[in-house]
Amino acid sequence: MAEIADYVNRGATQVTPAMVDSILRKLPLWKAEFTQINAPHFPHLVSQLEFLADVVEDTAEGAYKELPYVTLAAAVFALVYAHKKVDLIPDSFATMGRADDSSVVRAVLIQHEKALARYAGAQGLDWARITSKP
Repeated sequence: MAEIADYVNRGATQVTPAMVDSILRKLPLWKAEFTQINAPHFPHLVSQLEFLADVVEDTAEGAYKELPYVTLAAAVFALVYAHKKVDLIPDSFATMGRADDSSVVRAVLIQHEKALARYAGAQGLDWARITSKP
């Protein structure tokens, strides 16, 4: 998992405020797209992506001001990565096509657990239900 965490950290350093603004405009469509993911081997992926999308929306729109930028950047990177159809493991591969997406999302949830748990608490969400398991 260390390699995935390093990959996420490198990717997050490339996220700029302009990129966050651009992603913010796309998020409603992406959220709808994420609900269509059929990944039975990764049952938490859809809810985790929806959670990260809410984090990005609330932070970028100023509704939640306590999130560190590094956490916002990591969440944006995970959403962009999950949105791509061709990545390390193309999404078209039946059983394992979402394994890399799930790993990237889990790396963000694990590395930024404290900040994301505070966000979840502020929103009245049960952090334990937003699992970092596959």
